[in-house]
Amino acid sequence: MKLAIEIGAVKPDNLHLMTDWVRHAERLGVATAFSAEAWWSDSVTPLAYLADKTERIKLATGIMQISARAPAMAAMTALTLHDLTDGRFILGLGASGPQVVEGLHGVPFKPPLTRLRETVEICRMVFAGQKVDYQGKVFKLPLPDSEGKAIRIAHDPTKIPIYLATLGPASLRYTGSSAEGWLGTSFSPDHPDAHFEFIRDGAHQAGRELEDLDLCVSVRVEIGDDVEDMIERRKQGVAFNMGGMGSAKTNFYNAAFRRAGYEEDAQAIQELWIAGKRDDAVRRVPDAMVTEFQALGTREMVKARLSKYREAGVTTLKLGLDGAPLGTPRFELLEQIVELVEEISQ
Repeated sequence: MKLAIEIGAVKPDNLHLMTDWVRHAERLGVATAFSAEAWWSDSVTPLAYLADKTERIKLATGIMQISARAPAMAAMTALTLHDLTDGRFILGLGASGPQVVEGLHGVPFKPPLTRLRETVEICRMVFAGQKVDYQGKVFKLPLPDSEGKAIRIAHDPTKIPIYLATLGPASLRYTGSSAEGWLGTSFSPDHPDAHFEFIRDGAHQAGRELEDLDLCVSVRVEIGDDVEDMIERRKQGVAFNMGGMGSAKTNFYNAAFRRAGYEEDAQAIQELWIAGKRDDAVRRVPDAMVTEFQALGTREMVKARLSKYREAGVTTLKLGLDGAPLGTPRFELLEQIVELVEEISQ
């Protein structure tokens, strides 16, 4: 089981420390560093900076939002990063959600899976050195009844791995059938088939196996003795995911927890959050919605949890280490996790 880290928000006052963080991970043998795209930064610019500061670690978007870019631009950006990193780039794509897509980018969210599929297909046309001649439901290239023409990007054909961040059953099936990797969230090794059942089904339909994908799963990790405090601090994030990461009608995180057996809890927390009762929503989160989806506790407790991820079939753990401040505490926490993974792999 490989390890990956999150880069986090890059700001003028932490740029050098963030660079040291990624270099430290590289020295420890961490496989990949993911750059997120949220409310603070695009996912691409930090990777372009880090391309010159690193040598071996893979650099990945986690994720590049498909509604924020035309597919051809996403593909050209990927090619540029592929070249800057000497082939170490992974293109992570995802549909995001309606609040961000329609609120920030002004693009209709629906149909998200069709948009994702067509984006992947166009990117692969560009990577293969083909002329971009594509007539889909969302994208029509060249634009009909226009002066546009099919254009081939001036780059030698190359292969760039595409990882997809998906949560709904249909999207998970598509990931299994088409992607090189899956970027998973809201995942519990105690309930792996809440996700893997659909990825496996999609893989089999395409003549593949689940093992053909890099199953890269996010997990928050914190090591310490005050387990009760860790759990209580993490409930705020769970409540936000259940109620705030999407609308009342569309919340993929909430739906994933429901599939894992938390139907009543997820619904109740969402209703409280949307009603503005945020404190009540946090109090409504049961401990298990934290402990079964994260790796918290003493060294031995965390080691046992990481073993469960490995046994469930996870091939890459994308570590969320926000419980430790960037700097020595986070560097040392990563060192401990590397040691634990080495122990369970023996």
